[in-house]
Amino acid sequence: MITKEEVLKAQKAWGDSIIRIGELKNDRNACLRYASDVVDQFYGYEQGEVLFKPTRAREVPFRTNREAALSYFVGGNRDYHEDTGFALQPWTAVRFDNAGGIAIRGEIALAMGNYFFTEAGTGAEKQVEYTFGYFRDDEGLLRICLHHSSVPFTPTM
Repeated sequence: MITKEEVLKAQKAWGDSIIRIGELKNDRNACLRYASDVVDQFYGYEQGEVLFKPTRAREVPFRTNREAALSYFVGGNRDYHEDTGFALQPWTAVRFDNAGGIAIRGEIALAMGNYFFTEAGTGAEKQVEYTFGYFRDDEGLLRICLHHSSVPFTPTM
């Protein structure tokens, strides 16, 4: 069974990895290698379907394959020309605020809430709403099978 502590650890490791991608942005080859490893380490594309809806994706809003996810984080893929590389911001901190706990159902865990990305230079925090789903792979590692991010709702009236 997945534990709450494992999910919290996975969230922290994911956030730290997003920061590291941005730190490597001036060395494109190292950045691409690391970001590729991040997608392989955290997401379950090799094990099956992953439902990924990134925050800043409108033209291709759903990223159901590894290459599409990698493009979102680092850009540079002609098939996803809107991608500028979310992880290249760079960010100096990522923190998760899980709303209402973490739902654990055997080998599946779901978490939702807000995560906050701190911009380098300004120190401003960007709030993003998220839902992540985790499963345990055959090696016992947690992988993301659901990742939905969106900006908080702003009423227009």
